[in-house]
Amino acid sequence: MSFCNPLRQLLRRRTPRPALVRILTFAAGFVGAAYIFAQPVLAQGIDLLQDTETERLLRSYEDPILKVAGIDPGAVKMYIVNDTSLNAFVAEGQNIFVNAGLFIQLKSPNELKGVLAHETGHMAGGHLIRDSGAIAKAEIPMLLSMVVGLGAAIAGAGEAGMILMGMGQSAAQAEFLSFSRVQEATADQMGQRFLRETHQSGEGMVHVFERMADEAAAAGINEKEFASDHPADRDRVALLQEEADASPYRDVPDSPQSIHAFEMVKAKVIGYLLPVQEVFNHYPLSDKSEAARYAHAMVFMRQPNLPKALEEIKSLIKDEPKNPYFYEVLGQIYVSMGQPGKGITPYQTSVNLLPDAPELRVSLAAAQVATENKIIEKAAVENLKIALQQDSDQPFGWYEMAQAYSDLGNEPMANLSTAERYYSIGALRPAAVFAGRAQKSLDKGSPDWERANDIISVAASQLQQGRAQD
Repeated sequence: MSFCNPLRQLLRRRTPRPALVRILTFAAGFVGAAYIFAQPVLAQGIDLLQDTETERLLRSYEDPILKVAGIDPGAVKMYIVNDTSLNAFVAEGQNIFVNAGLFIQLKSPNELKGVLAHETGHMAGGHLIRDSGAIAKAEIPMLLSMVVGLGAAIAGAGEAGMILMGMGQSAAQAEFLSFSRVQEATADQMGQRFLRETHQSGEGMVHVFERMADEAAAAGINEKEFASDHPADRDRVALLQEEADASPYRDVPDSPQSIHAFEMVKAKVIGYLLPVQEVFNHYPLSDKSEAARYAHAMVFMRQPNLPKALEEIKSLIKDEPKNPYFYEVLGQIYVSMGQPGKGITPYQTSVNLLPDAPELRVSLAAAQVATENKIIEKAAVENLKIALQQDSDQPFGWYEMAQAYSDLGNEPMANLSTAERYYSIGALRPAAVFAGRAQKSLDKGSPDWERANDIISVAASQLQQGRAQD
């Protein structure tokens, strides 16, 4: 039986492979930022979450900021990282990665917008490009000290050699951090400008860094000794406050609608990711607010206590009968109960309410495939075609397409769909294998045959250059 979570985890999903990843310094206490270039985390894969509700809320925050920054929103991809810590980062190729922990730990839409504005400042400032130069410059003293230190060690002065090598690493880190602090200050200023130009308060950004400074002080961290690529926390907060105070939009509050949407996503993320007892600490069972019931529905579905999850989500649908995301969760609960046929109607309602959301349509198709009814599975194929035309980067959608075609006895298209699934995650070697199998049985020159041929050609080129994944 097929299974897909409303907030779906893509384990080890392969993401774009930049030459350099720039980690945002909202992760207070992040150590080793100067050496991030030595660990291409994106090449290794990052655990990502997919959720239409969360992604659309993030885009509603980020797209206006990108526009005033002179960046085409269509060229920027946003990803939700399966990590509960307070962090976000940008990567070459205009990719923004937002930890789920931002929803858990931040207190308002304006604070999250402040984080995104800061990130956009890095992107607009071209810091990803310039960082490579800073790193190269920083490597020089480190490499020199390693040569001298190794020579001393060979000559018998082992302890002195180690000290010399350590001094070189410290100098390299200081070189890089000095450069990074300038970038951070620039991103702060640009972020504040973007908020002003979108008529939003800059106070949220101030509050985020202020809390970080308070936490650092409470932990007894000595800023002068602590290896961090922040500017001095208190100085940073003071400068940010000056920028925010100078804005005519300083006191513009978040709208009630914006606060409600933020609180609902926050509850959804908490209910899905945090340990059960922590969820109930945030939202006691006595709390009957919409946000609390949403968190309860998610955590009951995880336990699983599906009758309780059903009760909570139905109460939310009664309050908001036009909310597509509640119907999505209702459909998922029925699938989890082994009743995919009952899940089809709520999933269809979610698609009717939000027809341009490919993930909702993929979830509908997954429930249809899970019925193992060939007539219904034919409808699933049609839904998957629409969803994959809207967004071809849907590994789960291609998986369901392959399963549907296989159940319907169409093995060539099942193989081509499997090739597409591997291709969408960058696994070109198996993509080429399945495309080759498909091509043997497809009509030569047909669109599907040509697509299989394209996958084979790209895979061959990448494999020859040694860039393809196994």
